[in-house]
Amino acid sequence: MDIAKLDAWYSPSQRRTAVSLLMKRIGVTRTRAECFVRLWIYLSVKQLQESQPRLKPPLAKLELPATEVQCTHREAAELFYCDSDRGSDRAAGMMLDKLAALGLIAKHFDGNATAIQIQPVSEILNVAEPQKPVQLQLDNFNPRCDAVLVANLLATNYNWMNRNTNAVPYKIAKILPRLAEKYSKGMRVLRRSDNLNPVGFYLLYPTASESEVNFFNAPSKSLHLSSISDIDPFNMALPGDQNCQSVFVRSWMIDPQYLSEYRIAFLEDTQKTLGEMQTDFPNLCDLYTLMIHPMYEKQSLALGFQKTSSDSQLSVYWMYLALDRFLGLDIKKALVKL
Repeated sequence: MDIAKLDAWYSPSQRRTAVSLLMKRIGVTRTRAECFVRLWIYLSVKQLQESQPRLKPPLAKLELPATEVQCTHREAAELFYCDSDRGSDRAAGMMLDKLAALGLIAKHFDGNATAIQIQPVSEILNVAEPQKPVQLQLDNFNPRCDAVLVANLLATNYNWMNRNTNAVPYKIAKILPRLAEKYSKGMRVLRRSDNLNPVGFYLLYPTASESEVNFFNAPSKSLHLSSISDIDPFNMALPGDQNCQSVFVRSWMIDPQYLSEYRIAFLEDTQKTLGEMQTDFPNLCDLYTLMIHPMYEKQSLALGFQKTSSDSQLSVYWMYLALDRFLGLDIKKALVKL
């Protein structure tokens, strides 16, 4: 199979659909999902062409290859990084290891090349019939009902930094109720109207003045939800604290399938909540956030956030925006090009 003809065998729109379905799994980032889908297409065509040399594109659908298919690290590198200037054989091998660890493939080295078997992926093999659009509603975070589901949602933001994909949602599920006990006003969700499950969440964290120095330190030192440490580097300010000037946008996320439709409503709700928080913290003037998942980079820049400091250890960085600037934004106009 000519890797340059990947789009002919399985269109970009079909790949995007498959990638979105895979990203619902804990531990599967967009990059890993894209690499896996490319690998699946490549191995399928490679095997089919052995018995059907005159086979022409496209594939009607993705099906499991009947047997293992050989694939060298060089082939994988060309496949994974064909549209990029970077990507070595070693990097491709590491990606294959990650896909195997996530249970998407099984592989073994036969002495010459790596033999790969695509594992059954129900999300793609058994795509459900299109359903009527689900309506979402804005609501307060409910620590008794929402913690576990929100934890699993947020874990997808952190999984690319962690090899243990189970520890992160467990830790987040334990932390969120404790934060709600201290100050729940800054915790809001988007929930489905049919089953009330949260599919969006944000956490606005009023930061005690003694913790503000963290906004100027290496971002990796301020990770808590995804770190192994039980010590939170940030202390929360309590209502009435005249010295509290900063809000840490600690989480802001919507399930990708709902993002485009509900992004504006959720951001406008964020504005409203921040305005209400000014009653409790009259001197609020600064907004900080950690850019963890690249999916939200363009949104942050469109809103006016500016990058302030990066990290030599991880691909995360601090961003800043004056609170008054955010509250004065027309969200629809700001995001018109997204």
